Amino acid sequence: MTEWWANPALLLIFGGLLLPLLGPLPRRIMSLALPAASLVLLCCLPDGESGRAVLFGLDLVTLRVDKLAFIFALIFHIAALISAVYAWHLRDVLQHASTLVYAGAAVGAVLAGDLITMLLHWELTAISSVFLIWARRTERAYHVGMRYLLVQAGAGVLLLSGIVMRYTATGDLAFERMTLDEPGSLMMLVAIGVKCAFPLLHNWLQDAYPEATVTGTVVLSIFTTKLAVYALARGFAGTEILIWIGAAMTLFPIFFAVIENDLRRVLSYSLNNQLGFMVCGIGIGTDLAINGAAAHAFAHIIYKSLLFMAMGAVLYRVGTVKASELGGLYKSMPWTAGLCIVGSVSISAFPLTSGFVTKSMILSAAGEEHLWLPWLILLFASAGVLDHSGIKIPFFSFFAHDSGKRCQEAPSNMLLAMGAAAFLCIGIGVYPQPLYDLLPYAVAYSPYTAGHVITQLQLLLFAAAGFAFLYRRGWYPPEIRSLNLDSDWIYRRAAPALVGVALRGLDRLGAAWQGLLGDLARRSLAMVGQVQRHGAGLIGHQSTGSITAWVTGALAVLLMLSFLLGRS
Repeated sequence: MTEWWANPALLLIFGGLLLPLLGPLPRRIMSLALPAASLVLLCCLPDGESGRAVLFGLDLVTLRVDKLAFIFALIFHIAALISAVYAWHLRDVLQHASTLVYAGAAVGAVLAGDLITMLLHWELTAISSVFLIWARRTERAYHVGMRYLLVQAGAGVLLLSGIVMRYTATGDLAFERMTLDEPGSLMMLVAIGVKCAFPLLHNWLQDAYPEATVTGTVVLSIFTTKLAVYALARGFAGTEILIWIGAAMTLFPIFFAVIENDLRRVLSYSLNNQLGFMVCGIGIGTDLAINGAAAHAFAHIIYKSLLFMAMGAVLYRVGTVKASELGGLYKSMPWTAGLCIVGSVSISAFPLTSGFVTKSMILSAAGEEHLWLPWLILLFASAGVLDHSGIKIPFFSFFAHDSGKRCQEAPSNMLLAMGAAAFLCIGIGVYPQPLYDLLPYAVAYSPYTAGHVITQLQLLLFAAAGFAFLYRRGWYPPEIRSLNLDSDWIYRRAAPALVGVALRGLDRLGAAWQGLLGDLARRSLAMVGQVQRHGAGLIGHQSTGSITAWVTGALAVLLMLSFLLGRS
């Protein structure tokens, strides 16, 4: 039995909290040393439930290692190391410390064996990650961070409510597979869906990630959504509705990404699209599909980080990632351009890259289960990925036209981090067996069959030809400075309009009530005056007590309604 404190997550969390006590150089060294030491500790942990603790009388499994947890914890550590290299030039202690705590919280949630431990780390990911947005230190970043924190906190409240319902009904806190007819499970699924950016619950991602710092966006792209993918794979594998949710997630971001001008926001939509493949695989629920979702999450973290790092390097050197303001940067940043292309062909699933050997597993699983409509949707979405991430990102950044901007190449530490990610993208694609050996289930799978390779090459060729045709004819959506509204239309346009209508209605209602109550008060005061002037005659018709009660009641109603209207 391993002690509860022998947890790789705690090394990262407490190390990150203590990081501000160090000087600039020791701080950067520790930002590398801590993930490396934590990775060694992870690899030394025994399989099974090896860490336990008691909290408020609840028996918690704080440390559980199996193949599903291990592969996610492993890629989180690898990504944390690459991110630390990428951020080596930074002197901002806030970003270094937040990154370590954020990574540690994500690892802790993955290794949690019960829902309470998972919830605690889940909430810590939200709290620590928002500082990567606020670290940009602009008013816009502050407001975006507040919206991001509100959404993440709301997801946490939903998750807590579901856990309480489940524990009250069953007394069970185990973080294992659930069905939707169990108490609290639907609420937990919605909470995880917020983190995973399900359709209509997704826009926090496109709102927040592009507003973070250069390195902050890279780190944000790694942990939160992939933690949600892990939670789905752990708790809701085989839930049929996830097939259709995942299919929808692969489709709708394509159209927004095509018209988006901010290239980091394009990558955020692309991230949403890739999450759809994973969610769909989890919904299929077979051994091959779960393996595909886990493998694709592993590969996606690497190539998506590479693309965000390339765009971050452009932002760092040029000061913008607006496609309308870029072009011709291959002359100034040839290494960044080349590494960006590696990430682009990987996300497009070209053969001999990591995307090909992982995404094809999910497509094969859908085909084996005869899910032809989801299979066709995933195939169409694969072609769309080539357009908005495989071509648009490198083309408009580095080649489309010469913007006249000249700058230095990315710093050497950024190039080293991007080089490491590119090496993994190609290495996994060329020789995927080590990754396959890490997957949760033992399934024989060969991606390099003639059918897989020919189908994918045909798909990519026709998608590229379509882009070239549209671009040459001038029909491809132009890159213009604009704010494209997505589901944020609800709170940017619809909600303010509805609130305005409601406030105007309340104003009219208040004016009407004030007029009515004012008339009632005048009549009451007039009657009191008549009583004072002609007391005997009037008293003959009504008693003094009834008149007093009537006037008092009218004034009480007047005061109460005035108070309520004043509060509204």
